Amino acid sequence: MSAPRPPLSTTSYAILGMLAVRPWSAYELTRQMRRSLDYCWPKAESVLYSEPKRLVQLGLATAKREPAGRRSRTIYEITEQGRRLLAEWLATPPSPPRLELEVMLRLLYADQGGKEELLEAIRATRTWARSYLPDALAQVRGYLADGGPFPERLHLITLFAGFYVELFGLLLEWSETAEAEVRSWPATADLGLTDRTREQLETLLSRMEELWASQSA
Repeated sequence: MSAPRPPLSTTSYAILGMLAVRPWSAYELTRQMRRSLDYCWPKAESVLYSEPKRLVQLGLATAKREPAGRRSRTIYEITEQGRRLLAEWLATPPSPPRLELEVMLRLLYADQGGKEELLEAIRATRTWARSYLPDALAQVRGYLADGGPFPERLHLITLFAGFYVELFGLLLEWSETAEAEVRSWPATADLGLTDRTREQLETLLSRMEELWASQSA
């Protein structure tokens, strides 16, 4: 009879996946998580430092101390049990996507506030999306120049990057369109089905029908 599977969070599996690529020090692991997984699975730094210790306690990773200059560092490495659990998790269906966008929450309740507050929220979202572009550009250029730190994984990394390039592009385009639209409003409350809103809904309906037809074919 096999031992029961220990309770693991998606963050646990994310870290096991990193350890499956190669051993890492706690600092290196946190830095690499920030470089790659911050796009899809952002977590507090305290979690990224504490979770490997929990994986060691569960027998899914090992930790050993090694000298690093005048100090020492802890190196984490995945165990065979950790690899088995990671493989089992990869064979399960993923959870439904959960995209948290506070700007959309604020948009839904903007009729309880002012127009300028909504515009500031939209601008903040555009600023956030723009802030990722320099690092993302540097990473993609690095992949083309020398393959990056894991050239053997570029077929996976490229699909991952492609999704987020499209997402950031969508956020930037939406924020430009939304700001222009909100600027044209006299206020955020009680506008209802204006001619412009009807036009937008008709465009949305046409787009949704196209999407449904393409998926139903």
